[in-house]
Amino acid sequence: MFDFGIIPPAMFLGMALFMLYGFPVAFSLAAVGMFFALVGIATGHFSEVFLQALPLRIFGIISNDLLLAIPFFTLMGAILERCGLAEDLLEGTGKLFGRIPGGLAYAVIFVGAILGAITGTVAASVITMGMISLPIMLRYGYNARLATGVIAASGTITQLIPPSLVLVILADQLGRSVGDMYLGAIGPSIIQVLIFTLYIVIISIVKPQMVPALPKEARGDFGWGLLWTVLAGMVPSILLIFLVLGTIFIGLATPTEAGAMGVVGAMLLAAMNRRLTLKLLREAMRSTMRITSMVVMILIGSTCFSLVFQGMDGSLWIEHMLSGIPGGPVGFLIFVNIAIFILAFFLDFFEIAFIIIPMLAPVATALGIDLIWFGVLICVNMQTSFMHPPFGFALFYLRSIASKEVKTSDIYMGALPWVGMQILLVAIVIFWPESVTMWLDKGPPIDLSTIKIEIPGFGSQGGGMTLPPIGGDSGLPGSAPSLPQPGIDLSQPPAFK
Repeated sequence: MFDFGIIPPAMFLGMALFMLYGFPVAFSLAAVGMFFALVGIATGHFSEVFLQALPLRIFGIISNDLLLAIPFFTLMGAILERCGLAEDLLEGTGKLFGRIPGGLAYAVIFVGAILGAITGTVAASVITMGMISLPIMLRYGYNARLATGVIAASGTITQLIPPSLVLVILADQLGRSVGDMYLGAIGPSIIQVLIFTLYIVIISIVKPQMVPALPKEARGDFGWGLLWTVLAGMVPSILLIFLVLGTIFIGLATPTEAGAMGVVGAMLLAAMNRRLTLKLLREAMRSTMRITSMVVMILIGSTCFSLVFQGMDGSLWIEHMLSGIPGGPVGFLIFVNIAIFILAFFLDFFEIAFIIIPMLAPVATALGIDLIWFGVLICVNMQTSFMHPPFGFALFYLRSIASKEVKTSDIYMGALPWVGMQILLVAIVIFWPESVTMWLDKGPPIDLSTIKIEIPGFGSQGGGMTLPPIGGDSGLPGSAPSLPQPGIDLSQPPAFK
């Protein structure tokens, strides 16, 4: 039985108290870490030698090329948020699907997925779709709870669909490739869209009065003009998606380089829409600077906390606690996802990624869990942090642009079924890991029993020697072959002089 003392749990309690008080997270983490470093040095539980690594760790954060993808993707999303692309997509797609029950809801889901793949920001998706779609939905008889729920959930899926910032940060914290993390997220993203769509199909069959079709005067005539409107909005978006994600997947660009190309593509789209102005660029850059500064400061605070926490064997304490959970890897994943779901009531996804994930990754590795699967699973779960009280930011965004006729209780109650669908996806990914791993390139299969090792010039005739296949000498797969050692009696223990 290990004795880790009370300091690691006390650090967790101190961090929780600071956050409940409302002090900024970055400074709370740094303050708690430095305070307990002094306590540990005074009590002999922590060596001041660890603090020598702190400047190098901070420099490593600032000089991390991978994290440059964050300002690039943020700037790309900020430009696209203001260039009118979302409005064109929603207008055309809404008219295309508006002739069937639930048509506007389908349009919101599909456009939300497209916006997620080109903007990567929840705020942009929810606010844009809420301002355009919500008044039309309410005007033509959509149930208020369903309308607000589908808009909030479709905007939140941005967190899962590449090039999500959450996936970039999780890849960095787990030490895995961003490209692999993006590939792993493709399956769950598709499943999430299908679940949302299936829910609207069921509602349109069981309660069609909740999702009525648009009248003809609202949707216009179906024809080539309407199709051209839809294609004019989608084709540039698809080209931008390929520019950003395609170049990563086929290995032509790193995530940072793809993000830089995405910014150029976003500026070209804004110019095509005749909305590329100095004011737009200034606002987009200001938003990017604010978000990037917040991320870097939280990272610096979290590295202060984690350095002291690990120096006091806090990571071993976490591993010792969690590795004994019944059910093995599946039991661990279920426990972790329940814990993160609860933490998401109080912490946003940045804080969870920087504070909690580094503590869980060693345990997942020890249990043999694929870290790409683990990271995508956590990303699926963290969608819920935008959808439930008290800090459901997607609900706040929607409340800020919804009319007074829409009650706050309708927004919160309307989100509940969609949170349930997000939790359903968590269960699917836990019990069907191939939904993530099937998209990853595992390389060609290798049969170890067919591998032979030839050593030139070794043997009694001087002509070389061929070792038996791996696993062929003892009869056990993967066992090492026995090497002939002339002049050595292997039946006797070696004698050392």
